[in-house]
Amino acid sequence: MEDEKFHRFGADVSGMPLPGRFTYPFHYTPHPLCLLAAEEVQRYVALRADWAEELAKGKMFGVLVVEDKTGGVGYLAAFSGNLAHSNQHTFFVPPVYDLLQPDGFFKKEEAEISALNHRIVAWEASPAYLNARQAYADAQKESARALQAYKEEMKQAKLRRDALRKQPLTEEEAARLVRESQFQKAEYKRLERTWKAELDALETRLRPYAEQIEAGKAERKRRSAALQLRLFAQFRFRNAQGEEKDLCELFAPTPSHVPPAGAGECAAPKLLQYAYLHQLRPRAMAEFWWGASPISEVRHAGHFYPACQGKCGPILRFMLQGLDVDENPLAKEAKERMLLEICYEDEYLLVVNKPAGMLSVPGKEARTSVYAEVRRRYPEATGPLLVHRLDMDTSGLLLIAKRKDIHQALQAQFKHRTVRKQYVAWLEGIVPTDRGVIDLPLCPDWLDRPRQVVDKAQGKPAITRYEVLRHEGNRTLIAFYPETGRTHQLRVHAAHPDGLNAPIVGDRLYGTPSVRLYLHAARLTFRHPATDEEISIEKRAGWK
Repeated sequence: MEDEKFHRFGADVSGMPLPGRFTYPFHYTPHPLCLLAAEEVQRYVALRADWAEELAKGKMFGVLVVEDKTGGVGYLAAFSGNLAHSNQHTFFVPPVYDLLQPDGFFKKEEAEISALNHRIVAWEASPAYLNARQAYADAQKESARALQAYKEEMKQAKLRRDALRKQPLTEEEAARLVRESQFQKAEYKRLERTWKAELDALETRLRPYAEQIEAGKAERKRRSAALQLRLFAQFRFRNAQGEEKDLCELFAPTPSHVPPAGAGECAAPKLLQYAYLHQLRPRAMAEFWWGASPISEVRHAGHFYPACQGKCGPILRFMLQGLDVDENPLAKEAKERMLLEICYEDEYLLVVNKPAGMLSVPGKEARTSVYAEVRRRYPEATGPLLVHRLDMDTSGLLLIAKRKDIHQALQAQFKHRTVRKQYVAWLEGIVPTDRGVIDLPLCPDWLDRPRQVVDKAQGKPAITRYEVLRHEGNRTLIAFYPETGRTHQLRVHAAHPDGLNAPIVGDRLYGTPSVRLYLHAARLTFRHPATDEEISIEKRAGWK
């Protein structure tokens, strides 16, 4: 009987060649067979009216093109997380471990921890505990007030005694002042003891309730941690070499040493695990979003996205061992040195036109960078050189200082936002307003660097003014004037539904990959630190 998870293509794919190497999951262009498989999955989920409400909120799906033992080509499908409160659905591969199985240890222990949590909540809301806590808190405040008031009386009395001692006094008068001081000090000590005794009594009344609550919380924390570790151990992943490791082993070398919540539940690991267990040869993989974009992230229905590094990086790097995988295209060094055009230069500074694909500063991969090239050309230059940066995928003007004092002066202009920048970009879609302001605070997506997310609570302010230059077909040529300089600010502000909802053409992180990212830093205006002259440099993009 044929495997119900292995789907034959509805169309004739005999003329479509299989890829020579497997997909590099963190940066890829979907193979035509993956596009076809994704279309079939999308048609299937569109027919599931019972899932419509949930899927409208958005979910990541994945497809894996595979060959069976006879060389037949088909595909597997998966979703990230769970769907309709279940991990098991006929059309999709099962999870690596089903933590939602009703008779499994996870659900049972989760139910007991939940019951414990309800008891803790009840204890914290009990009238006896609340009354005891309030009485203790009130007594603490009253004690502090009374002691402070008596201290103030003692202070004023001391000032009166000091004033009297400046006058002639008899021995009896001087002795009376000493006795008054001693009495007040003793009285303060008695007041302290009285309040301490009252507070001790109230604390003794409160302690059994507090200890019960703290013990419950400690047990909840211990059991939750133990359950998480036991759960991680159940997620055991295979690779193409037949090796097996669990989540704890895979994340041990990472900076956090522990897996993040949800690790192992994404579509990509599910697909590879099922293929290995059923002797299906993986040939190509892709993941796409379906439904509305999340509030913080930028996801567009039907668009393909790379696997996240935070949750899936360590897992997939292990699972791909034994497969012939495409090279990371971002790690390939250009065969020829990229041209770094100088647009302005004097004895103090220069402005260069960075090509798309060149790093601003050296990264982990062995790639050419603006810093390295400038350092090679100007070995006598001092200081950090680069005053600001551009994303690797962005082309355009970069300001470079030859001296440390010039660098500091220019950075101060950036800090005080007196440097004016203009970027031009092609956007996928029509921006209906001619001009406006986007104000969406940003912060890093810690589980999927270098992506940024909109976070109105924790994000840093990010403000962009824009002006539409023209429309062509379903695209918009736009000018951006960023008032802040957050990472990926223009890319997120363009793509996010609360921004322009129109990704920059070629944006592999927030839109659809193309030959390049159509974003260019076109104009830079600043005040020259040595001459105090306003300098404005403009460089048109190399595309229309």
